[in-house]
Amino acid sequence: MKLFQKLVAAPAIISIASGFAVNAAEVKTSDLSDYSRSNNLVSLDNFKSDTLIPGDWAYDSLKDLTNSPKFNGKSVSRLEAAAELNNLIAGGEGLMKGAALNRLSDELGSELAIMKGRVDGLEARINGIEAGSFSETTTMSGSVGFLIGATDSASGKTGANNNDTVQFEYSLGIDLNSSFTGDDKLNIGIVTGNGLTNVGADKTGLDWGESEDNVLTVNDVNYTFPVGAWTIAVGDSMDASKTWPNACSMNNMVDNLGDCGAANSVDLSGDVSFSAATGFGDGWELGIGASGGDGTGLFTEQSSDAYGLAVGYETDAYGFTAAYSDKDTASYYGLTAYYSPEGLPATISGGFEFGTPEGTGEDTTQWAFGISSGLGEGKLSANVGTNGQMKDSTTDVYAYDLSYEYPINDSMSVTPFVYVSEIAGSDNTTGAGAFVSFSF
Repeated sequence: MKLFQKLVAAPAIISIASGFAVNAAEVKTSDLSDYSRSNNLVSLDNFKSDTLIPGDWAYDSLKDLTNSPKFNGKSVSRLEAAAELNNLIAGGEGLMKGAALNRLSDELGSELAIMKGRVDGLEARINGIEAGSFSETTTMSGSVGFLIGATDSASGKTGANNNDTVQFEYSLGIDLNSSFTGDDKLNIGIVTGNGLTNVGADKTGLDWGESEDNVLTVNDVNYTFPVGAWTIAVGDSMDASKTWPNACSMNNMVDNLGDCGAANSVDLSGDVSFSAATGFGDGWELGIGASGGDGTGLFTEQSSDAYGLAVGYETDAYGFTAAYSDKDTASYYGLTAYYSPEGLPATISGGFEFGTPEGTGEDTTQWAFGISSGLGEGKLSANVGTNGQMKDSTTDVYAYDLSYEYPINDSMSVTPFVYVSEIAGSDNTTGAGAFVSFSF
């Protein structure tokens, strides 16, 4: 450069250099620190793809480590890849390749954290649901039945059968059982149904169904617990014979044939009741019980109370129960028994009961007898007995039934039936039909 040109360029160069110096002096160190701490910095993670494709080192590593069908040459999302990595870590299959797992964990760390958060949230929701459910010691069991049947029913007027009908009935029963010590049981029974009409008429009809008129009803609340060698039960709407021995094995259809004809002694009913039983000797058992509470108090002069006791002996082949009860209206003596002959697939069972009323009333007698035998995959049962309590001065009337219970599976069975129920001073009632039972 010539001297003249140098002289001309020098002022311009000095001016530019001075400008740079001034601008540099205006940049503060604190401004640089604030910028470095700001959220405006761009991380390399912001440039990561949402998917992994063949050729990516993470894709190829997971393909080699997991042999998962997800890595079949098609792209996978980073969350899917993290799920496969998580399974690999949880299963311990990649322990021999710790370096590769560590590098993959760093690469997919954000996705692994997202998955962990989702799992923790799901566990919290499940715990919330379980907090509002039954306790671990509470169980529920239930049964549902559907019946269709027809009756040629007595109307109370000889020769006139104007109550002939075909009916559909249902019943539902639910039992809730809880234990607090492992040896006790709190039981709550809930039922509903539309039965106990012509086909399932009370006493003279089927021993089936509920009469709650389609309304859910708590029909039993009781608590059973041990005291030494005794088993004690207390409750409302509970039989006083709840804990007693009962050697009746009849599979009856007609209600009046139930409890082997000893429904007032061996099977002592009740309202607010106490029941206790204990075993003694080999196969022997003793039961005692009391019940009261008809709205006039418990065990008072005005209340309707009952007391009873039973003793029983049972083996695999035979057994019997003898019982005595004292009610306000009468005293009863009953005996039930069963016998299973060796070599025969049958059980014979029956019983009888004598009643002695208070005051000047007549004595009563009731009995029932039945046999049940395996037939094919089901059970055939036939029963006969007096149709209720018979007074000495009246003509005895009887009830007969025949049924076949066929198990469709462990929780479902179908039972066709036929029965004849004699009615004093009227035409007989004949019924036939079938019911399906479900247990759950």
